[in-house]
Amino acid sequence: METIQSFAFLVLELTALFLIISFVINFIEGYIPYERMQQLLAERHPIIGAMIAVLFAFVTPFCSCSTIPVVVSLLNKNVRFGLVMIFLFASPVLDPTILTIMTALLGVKVAAAYTLLTTVLSIVIGFTLEALGFEKAVKRVIVKGNVAIGKKRTMQEAWYETLHLMKTVYPYLLTGAGVGAFIHGIVPTEWIATYMGGDTWWLVPLAAILGIPLYIRLATMMPISQMLVAKGMALGPVMALMISSAGASLPEITLLHSIFQKKLVWAFIASVISMATLSGFLFYII
Repeated sequence: METIQSFAFLVLELTALFLIISFVINFIEGYIPYERMQQLLAERHPIIGAMIAVLFAFVTPFCSCSTIPVVVSLLNKNVRFGLVMIFLFASPVLDPTILTIMTALLGVKVAAAYTLLTTVLSIVIGFTLEALGFEKAVKRVIVKGNVAIGKKRTMQEAWYETLHLMKTVYPYLLTGAGVGAFIHGIVPTEWIATYMGGDTWWLVPLAAILGIPLYIRLATMMPISQMLVAKGMALGPVMALMISSAGASLPEITLLHSIFQKKLVWAFIASVISMATLSGFLFYII
């Protein structure tokens, strides 16, 4: 009964948060000057450009796979390579809807630290790849057609887009709520606290590596992470798993092979694992 009640509460809470925030984002998205932001990325000082790249990533709530067409578009418009890489790393992990849910489930402090860490590390990694000369490993690819962003929407259209997105994401929300409820009601607190809590440092890099092939969406990880943390699991490996699974996936890596040479694809994978691992270790001291 406790497991069922926990599942029902998680589903109701996540559904309400997701519907409200997604509707707001879908409605205001049409008023965001994407073309102007792309121009600023190409024209401004690197630091200002990095901030714009992060902002661009934040207001484009794409998953790791759907980020690729935007990346190609930016490269074709000769936007600086380092700034494009910043967008590539930041876009999947800085989703306003997920950050709102993270705040509700894990607290403001965790959400703020997550946002700060992923932002800073995305910028550092993006400029590092540029400094190491990986721009030469980009294939010249032209995408036919335009990326469908920036179109103004009525409230009815925004609601339709929200429902469409909900159909795509809701199975992941239900899966996450189900696993979270199972952990809450079935898995002993002592077991998680003993084997997955404390200073078990090797769980962080392990979680960072496992996150990529698992491809656990952030929507799924939110309720699971809440229950794991509540049961005593260290926050470090939870965050490492979230960042690596959101930042890269096997489908995305396959798509990257079409626009990047192998050495840049491997550098991307290593960068995501490094970002997830470093963030995980930093959460031990938060």
